[in-house]
Parts: sequence; C-alpha cells; structure tokens
Amino acid sequence: MSETTGTDVRRSAIQVDGETASYLTAGQDGPVVLLLHGTYWSRVWLPVLGRLAEAGLRPVAVDLPGLGRSGGELTLETATVPALADWVVRFASALGLSGPVAVAGHDIGGAIAQRLLVHGRLEIPRLALVNSVLYDSWPAPHVARFRDPEVAAATTADELLAARREAVAGALADAATEQLIADYVDPWNDPRVRRSWLAMAGAADSRHTLDLVPALRRSTTPKLLIWGEDDGFEKVEYAEKFAAEIPRTTLVRIPHADHIPTENAPTDIARALIDFFTP
Repeated sequence: MSETTGTDVRRSAIQVDGETASYLTAGQDGPVVLLLHGTYWSRVWLPVLGRLAEAGLRPVAVDLPGLGRSGGELTLETATVPALADWVVRFASALGLSGPVAVAGHDIGGAIAQRLLVHGRLEIPRLALVNSVLYDSWPAPHVARFRDPEVAAATTADELLAARREAVAGALADAATEQLIADYVDPWNDPRVRRSWLAMAGAADSRHTLDLVPALRRSTTPKLLIWGEDDGFEKVEYAEKFAAEIPRTTLVRIPHADHIPTENAPTDIARALIDFFTP
C-alpha cells in the first residue's frame, strides 16, 4: 500500500516479522539512503526527502516497529539498540535492498546506525548522524526517568502525551507551531505506540554506543555529523569529540537549530546529505 504525503513523497508499507513496517520514500531510482529515527518517528526526515530525491537519491525513512505508523509493539527486549539493528536488517531484506546501502540516523536511530556499521550486517559505504546519541550522551533526563518501571507504569496517557508535546516543542525550537507539534505527537495518541515508546525509553542504555567506540576508532568508512548547535541534550561537544577521535569524520554545524534540525534548516541539511551521499 502507499499514500501520498507531499510532492513526490509517499508513505508505503511492507511486512516484516508478520507486522506492517511503514516508511516514507521519494523518487524511484538511484542509490538508497536508509534513514533511521529514534525517540520520534519518520516525520523527522520529511523536510529533506523530496530534496534528496531531486538530487537522484532514493531516501527510505522507516518507522521502527510499534512506533510512528508501523505495526507491532516493542518490549524492553525488542527495543534495545542491538534488537532494533537486527530488525532494520530484516526490513532492508524485505524491501529487497542488496549491496551497499548508505545510512543516516537521528537520535537513538544514530546508535542503531553505528551498530549496523560496526557489526557489518549491512554493507554501509557512508554513514551520516544527525544530532545522534554518541558515547554516554544519552538517555536524556526526560527519557531516562521512564527507565524506572514504577514511573513508566504510573504514567497516564495524558501525562505521556504532555511530556511528548513538551519534548517535541523544545526539539523543534523556532520551527515549532501548534500544527507542527500536533503532527509530531499524533502517533502517541495510540496506546500501542505509547507502550512501544515507553519500552524504547526503558531500554535506553549508553553502553550500546560506548561499546562501539573501539571499533569506530578503527573504521575507515566516511562519516558525516550534522548538528543543530542549540541541542541541550545531544550537545555539539559530543560531536566535536567524535569528529576528533573517529577516522574520516566531518562535522557540519547548523546554527540556531535544536534537536530536530531538519525542521530548522532543511535546505542546508539536505545539501550536506546530498553532497555526502551522491557518488
């Protein structure tokens, strides 16, 4: 199935593990760029998809299981970074992606992307990270509090929706409008998505990125960091450290942008991604 969401951007779905895996894509041909989200959903990539397609790329922004528009439901076991990386491999297989697949990750999606690179489950010729979790930068306090099972169990639907609205508004910064915030928060109106998100929050553990650092220091794969400089949680200092320590890493700083910089500076970010991913 597919549904049109904007100029040459459409939402489609395939089956993975017997559940619907929903994704946004644009264009028809060209090198695939797999775009991974974290504690949000594929919506974070929407502002750049059409631009990537116009440049001859084929972006695929997938909703992880139980999140966004995908079916299924995450548990504490299936919401870990290693488990989600395995799921992404199965998604790529179901989509018929073979050979090299460029990958970009935002937020915890960046941890998934780093793991995919290090463990070689996909052939990744180039890796981009956008305000990604790095080292021990995560989980952010507003996510980490849900690692306490009692806190998660006692959180009502209204409380979680309010918390997500607050987080989204802050992450969007100057781009935030009531309509855009509502658009971002919409999936969490579904109880299944709320439970999946709480599982992802409960499974958030920085050892999943710290454990990758030794292998990343040996990696010769080209890497691009794109960073909204005003992010108060995934701070640009982490990106600076990564760029200094990890071989073949370039840092592009986005001024006056927060945790979802694709909404603040879509043209600049699309151009950086196009320049990096276009052969």
